[in-house]
Amino acid sequence: MLVKRILGLAGGVALAVSMGGQNANAQSGGAFTITSSSFKDGERLPTKMAGNNKQNPNCVGENVSPQLSWANPPAGTKSYALLMFDPEGRPPGGVSHWVAYGIPVSVTGFAEGEVSQQTEKYVGGKSLMNLPHYFGPCTPPGAPHHYTFTLIATDLEPTALQPGMTRDELIKALDGHAKGATGIIGTFSKP
Repeated sequence: MLVKRILGLAGGVALAVSMGGQNANAQSGGAFTITSSSFKDGERLPTKMAGNNKQNPNCVGENVSPQLSWANPPAGTKSYALLMFDPEGRPPGGVSHWVAYGIPVSVTGFAEGEVSQQTEKYVGGKSLMNLPHYFGPCTPPGAPHHYTFTLIATDLEPTALQPGMTRDELIKALDGHAKGATGIIGTFSKP
């Protein structure tokens, strides 16, 4: 599990670095971090945070988005992008659960349940389920999946990108605009 955790976070940080960003020089002097009071990094997401699509027997939750907060963005940050991705879902490509961007630098987190529907705090992209907001895990029986929440600090104004971008389109649009990235991983398996 440690190897998957390192690879998941390294992927997010590598994404930012490949786009010209750095993960140093935070505005407040500390490390750029993302945390959650809903789950601990590397541990299981509560069942209520799983997806609630009643047509899918693997969706056993209430689709309550986790609380997320972040601190110490890199100098020059103007907005954030936040991606939730399950690398083990639907091999070989994984599942994009949430694509959010244009998050103003003044926003330092989301309350539990706040982004289960679209809010004015971010521009909604398009997940694999064609949704602009959080959609929780619908993990099939078997080994737990790893849900990576990657927060990317950008030098883009919050209104710079159009709504509805997919994860891949967003990554391409952020090329040369990432200042740094941080991440947190939650696991989930069908109870």
